[in-house]
Parts: sequence; structure tokens; C-alpha cells
Amino acid sequence: MLYTPHYLLQLLQHCCKHTHHLNRIQTLLITTGLLFDHHQRPNSNSNPNIRSTFFYNTLIRAHLHIGNPLQAILLFTQMLTYQAPPNNHTFPSLIKAASLSSTSTARSIHAQVVRRGLSTDQFIKSCFVKLYAQLEELPNACLAFDEIPQPDLVSCNSMLDALCKNGNADSALVLFTQMTKRDVVSWTSMINGFATNQRFREAIQLFENMMTNNEKPNEATLVSVLSACANSDEGGALHQGKQIHAYIIRNEIHLTAFIGTALIDMYGKSGCLRCIRKLFNGMPEREVCTWNAMISALASNGRETEALETFDKMRAEGLRPNELTYVGVLTACARAGLVELGLRWFESMKQDFAIVPRMEHYGCVVDLLGRAGLLREASEFIMRMPVKAEGSVLGALLGACKVHGDVELGDEVGRRLLMLQPRHSGRYVVLSNMYAGVGRWEDAAELREVMLKAGIKKIAGISKVQMI
Repeated sequence: MLYTPHYLLQLLQHCCKHTHHLNRIQTLLITTGLLFDHHQRPNSNSNPNIRSTFFYNTLIRAHLHIGNPLQAILLFTQMLTYQAPPNNHTFPSLIKAASLSSTSTARSIHAQVVRRGLSTDQFIKSCFVKLYAQLEELPNACLAFDEIPQPDLVSCNSMLDALCKNGNADSALVLFTQMTKRDVVSWTSMINGFATNQRFREAIQLFENMMTNNEKPNEATLVSVLSACANSDEGGALHQGKQIHAYIIRNEIHLTAFIGTALIDMYGKSGCLRCIRKLFNGMPEREVCTWNAMISALASNGRETEALETFDKMRAEGLRPNELTYVGVLTACARAGLVELGLRWFESMKQDFAIVPRMEHYGCVVDLLGRAGLLREASEFIMRMPVKAEGSVLGALLGACKVHGDVELGDEVGRRLLMLQPRHSGRYVVLSNMYAGVGRWEDAAELREVMLKAGIKKIAGISKVQMI
């Protein structure tokens, strides 16, 4: 069969959704010489350089599309080896591939862009803004943005995202207010940026301003603002979340797995168990994150048995649990006092699902043992951890020592915690109260004096009642 360039191009554009198909097409392009035919047919009337560049560009995009960024970068090196000249269509896909690779790869590609005189291309510059943002190199993202003579909406949105992702929401707000044109992406970047930086009230306020400006929210917007409502400790956040839910129903917005998950998380953190059950049972589609939110909500609201039953149903439906699933499961076991079951699930997480435990999982196990009064076992577990215990893990053990009155171990753990978190007022208070509880008044007074001299203030307790 004669494989013409047009035929192979059609194959490449329409039949490359799977790795094995793409590799076969790539082999055909190599064996027919179309990827480097300017070496083989220098006297051809057509321009083989342009044709081979086009094929390389298409291959690079295809490999990126199927989730193989490394192969896309390797194709680019091959492209340079065979002197197929990259153009402005080559680099956007490469830049995206580099965002999934390393900083050195990104800089090498940036150098190629400059070398080939494409650094003035506005779209490529916008891609670099997004790239450096993902690599958490905010200064380079700012430099790339500043080099754009007249930033368009896409460039500004990329810069907003870069600033917000790197914790500079105030600078993002300045740019946002200066933009003459905004779209749903602009608003969503700002709402998500403030929510990510734990400025939940401001995120909710931005959403209200967005609605006032008659900008229609998309799925990402709704998920971001619902997350802000879920995590805000200010009054009115639940009411705002309910209004957003009403907006979704009133406008017949499709209840995607991610919107449904955000709603379950919000209602779960407010203790609205009736709402989350109704939502969960009525959702047309559920992802692992949806089950995670349901398990966590039940476990955090005194429904540990239901949480574990939900976990069983999730596995029965053939879904693979992830790291967050096991945080919810271990939390449920800890609060229900199911020590043996919790330890079995912790081992299963590693052995059956190859999930590497994170600090949250270790903290859950320490909490599991500590709540059951197995303080020495919890201490030994911490000693066996393959990573150094962070404050959250030691804090769980210190709390358990206070509850069960083990002052000796609590003193040891507390001192370690104060070295790790010398400005954490709660650690001083727990340790001081534990000393006072057994009549060690001098030790308690000493800690209070240390706090006073260091200017560490005890965070005032508050009570909050929300009408559900």
C-alpha cells in the first residue's frame, strides 16, 4: 500500500487517541522518510522542511494529548537533530509539556524560542507566563508578562493565575481592577486565588460582584466559591452557599460530579447530613472525589459506621480509593475506636493500592492509637515513621497525652513540638494546662512567661451557631 503524506496526515489527526496507534503512525512516518525527507530528497520541488515541521508539530501535539509529555519533548530533540525548523506552532505544545517536566527543560525551550526569533509572539509569551506560574517561578512569569507590549485578555488571565497560584492575591487584584475587559476565566481565577489563599470572605464577595456584573459562572467558578463557603468561619457563609445551590437549581445547571462534591463538602462541614444524603443519592454521576467528600462528611459528624459503609459501597462499585479516601476512613476508625480495623486499612492502603502514606495518614494513625489510650504504641509508631514527624502528628499525640493524663510522655512530646513550632500558641496552652492539671504550677507558669516574653498571644475562643 502506498502511504501518501495526505493519507498519513489523516491517520495522525484522527487515529491517534491511543499510544499504540500513535506509535504505529510515527513508525510509518519514519520509514517513509516524511519526518526527515529534506535530507533524502533535497531536489524536490515541494518544501520538505515545512512538511516535516508540520508532521513533527502534529506528533508533538498528539503525544501531549494522550498524556505523554516526555515523548513530546523527545520528538522536539529529534526534530532539531534532523534540522526540521520549529515554528510558532511548535512551541505552545512544547511549553505545556515542559510544565509537566522540569525547570531546566522549560528554560531550554525558552532559549530555543529566543534563538529562533519567536520571542515576540504574544501567544507564546502567554504560554510562558502560565508555564512559570506552574513551576512556581513568579519572577520569571512577571518578566514574561512585562515583555508583552499590549497584553490581551488571555495574557492577563495567565498572569492573574500566576499571581494567585503563588500567593500574591493582592497584586492579582490590582491587575484585575486595571483590566479593561474581563471574562469568566478572569473572575474565576480571582475567586479561586482568594479561596486558595484562605481569604474566603473576599472570594465570596468577588463572586457576588461577578453576579452583579452579569457574568455567568461556569463549573470552575461554582466549585471555587462553594469551597470558600465551606471553609469560611464567618457568619453567613452557609447562607451564601445555599443561595448558590438555589442558583444552580433555578438555572438548571447540570450537577456535575465536581459541583456535587463541592456542595457535599460545604453541607458536610456545616453538619447538614440530610442535605448531603439527598445530594449524594440524587447525583447522576459520581467520581472518587464525591465518595471521599461523603465519607469525610459522615466521619466528621458522628456517623462513623455510615462512613465505613459508604467506603464499602465505593469499593463494591469498582472505584479505586486514593490518598484522601483513606484520610476519611482512618478518621472514621479513630473516632469510632476501631483500632484493629484502622490499622488493617492503613496496611491495606500501602499493600493493596500502592498508596504511599502522607503526613495526614500518619497523623490519623497516631490519633487512632491515642484516642484508644495506646500512647506508647503511638509513640513507637512515630519513631518507626520513614519521615520526620511534623507538628500535626506530634500534636495528635500531645492531645492524647493530655486526655489520658500521661504527663511524662506529654512533656517529652510537648518540648519537641515547641522546638518545631515555637510560635504556635496552642502548643503552649495544651502543655501548660497539662502541667496545671497535675499541680506542676511552676512549669505551667514558666510556659506562660515564655509566651509573654515572646509576644505569643493565646487565640481567643469563639462560639458560632448557624441556622441550618
